[in-house]
Amino acid sequence: MQIDRIPHFRILVMGRANAGKTTILQRVCNTTDQPEIFDGNGVKVCHYMKLNGAHIKLVQRGVHIIEDELVFQSNQQFVFHDSCGFEAGEEAEFDKMKKFVTEHAKATKLEKRIHAIWYCIPLNEMHRMVTAAEMKFFNECDSGHVPVIVLLTKADTLSLDAFQELKKKGSTVDDARKRAPEVGKEVQKCCLDKVKDWLDKLEFPPQNYLVLTSMQQKGADCEELLKCTASALTEEGLQGLLISSQQSNLGLCMEFAIMK
Repeated sequence: MQIDRIPHFRILVMGRANAGKTTILQRVCNTTDQPEIFDGNGVKVCHYMKLNGAHIKLVQRGVHIIEDELVFQSNQQFVFHDSCGFEAGEEAEFDKMKKFVTEHAKATKLEKRIHAIWYCIPLNEMHRMVTAAEMKFFNECDSGHVPVIVLLTKADTLSLDAFQELKKKGSTVDDARKRAPEVGKEVQKCCLDKVKDWLDKLEFPPQNYLVLTSMQQKGADCEELLKCTASALTEEGLQGLLISSQQSNLGLCMEFAIMK
């Protein structure tokens, strides 16, 4: 693979609605702005403008599809695709997603290939962390050499849940506040173990898993996410392409250089 011919690191972001996907992309690109959206031919189909402090969506073509490219002006080295989520039973949507993954994992044009897949599973819905949709994807969708990393999002909500539970059990507010983060971490680990146990048994399991915290905070640290993604890549050149998108993160660049 001629890495110098690939201008962007391309990521497919998957997961149900409200899994925190857009927030993650904003943190990776160090922005609070919304992305510009282009079709597969580079024609802008949607953009945003600010009005009284809010982002207003201006649409030139009404329906967002998986082939659309999401690009943030703050870091144009990334191109993202959003699967928009799919629920069990929606065969047509699943087939479109599967076709996109298959075609773009082996695209003849190098610049059109996807290089990684981030599959977001929110932990604020513990009663349905792994649904039939996730089971179907990891049982039927072969991404080939493209690594799939499961991101457990909205993990911070577990500390809040722990705080409320500790208060119910008689802890004072101060004690519950002190103990909640540690209890939350224990629950996070339990959730991670459960998800791994479910998905690792399937036909095409993820290459890696990562619990994401503090993504709602402006300037959240995405170093672990990028390191996790880089370590899952089989092409050293692709690792360099990913890390080069974070030139402002001197520590990450140095760590990668030492690894090589």
